[in-house]
Amino acid sequence: MKKPESSVDVTPDNTSSTQVSSVHVSSIQRRTVLKAAGAGIATGLLGMPAFAQNKPLRVGIIAPRGGVAGTIGECGLRGVEWTTARINAAGGIGGRKVELVIQEETSPKDTIDRFRKLVLQEKVDCVQGIVSSGVSLALAPAAEDSRTPTIFWDGTTQDGVKETMPKPKYVFRSTDNECEAVMASLLAIKHFKGKFKRIACVNPDYSYGRNTWTAFQALLKKYGIEHEVVSEQWSKIGNLDLTSNVAALKAAKPDLIFSSLLFADLPVFMKQAHNAGLTEGTRFVLPAAGWQHTAMKKEFTPEGIVWGHNTMYFDDPKASATQKEFVKWYADKYKDYPHWEADRAYFSMMVYKAGVEKALAAKKAWPTPEEICAAIPGVQIESLGGKGAMRADHIANQTFHQGLSTNKNNYDFPTLASVETMYSDQLQKPTGADFWEWLNTANFKI
Repeated sequence: MKKPESSVDVTPDNTSSTQVSSVHVSSIQRRTVLKAAGAGIATGLLGMPAFAQNKPLRVGIIAPRGGVAGTIGECGLRGVEWTTARINAAGGIGGRKVELVIQEETSPKDTIDRFRKLVLQEKVDCVQGIVSSGVSLALAPAAEDSRTPTIFWDGTTQDGVKETMPKPKYVFRSTDNECEAVMASLLAIKHFKGKFKRIACVNPDYSYGRNTWTAFQALLKKYGIEHEVVSEQWSKIGNLDLTSNVAALKAAKPDLIFSSLLFADLPVFMKQAHNAGLTEGTRFVLPAAGWQHTAMKKEFTPEGIVWGHNTMYFDDPKASATQKEFVKWYADKYKDYPHWEADRAYFSMMVYKAGVEKALAAKKAWPTPEEICAAIPGVQIESLGGKGAMRADHIANQTFHQGLSTNKNNYDFPTLASVETMYSDQLQKPTGADFWEWLNTANFKI
């Protein structure tokens, strides 16, 4: 059964929640909407022209709400809820209050249908979201045809490592899928050089898993790291029984295991590996572990792992005041700690806001979708996890956070002993470049 849409009117006092999945909650919000109107919506907030300001700016959000990616979408939805409330409290976007209309991301076909519903029936001004690149790859042409500004949280338009939409007009993509694997590989060389020879992998059995593993080996070769592949293990998405993979790895006796597992299968693998004694004396490189960080309990997760937190690390001692405010809100409200999908949601909304207000300032009237999309390339923002920008080819640049893990903390899961950051212009191919050629010729700093 498909979950029904949720139209969520997010206001500064945060009385609504994207967790209400089948009820229109705008009537609950009436007092806060009137309160916001009285605060100045009709008088031209932020110095913007006072037109169309009683009409909400409708933003469609598409995110997974169940299945293996359910917790990923949940964190992103919480992030966009907080971001929208904060924007509305400051006057909205161009003086217009933002209203979210939520749809679920599932299969490519069904997600495209829901996207069209948002555009054609709900008349949204922009669509944001999408976690799976398999979905975004299929959705992007439909989004381009719709002429609706569309900003993907984590989705790309890559087929493997090849860009399929080099010159989009309306679609904006996340950083390349390989960024976290490139950085984790560089950190593995930096921290583990001379401490391993026999390597193995356990990766998701689709292009992301295979390309990240190939990239890891390519970088070992590039920097003259002698190595021998002793086992390659592949797991289908949704598989939570990795005992046969663990047994094969145990028999192969690797010094180092690279794994780009990133859904609920990652903590399951680590627990099963621990129970089999595989974690004793073995080094691990986990480029995307941050998506599952609170599920990776200390009792089965060793220290000293190269651990990827992608574009936001919740416990960064150098975090901005905005990130600290968000993490506190999240922990207080949900008794949990956010991962990078919340940052991707924040980044997408703030990029859209910057584009709208840039086009609005230039035109002195409400801009068209085409004018907004033309204004977005080149915008620079401070996202939750650090600086970010949108390239001219509509691909994001963001700050990545990784490091060696430690269990010496006040949590029941590992954190980073020290935080190392790289901007994605050092981690992803330039516009129009071939990924493998760029990887072989790029001058990385280790």
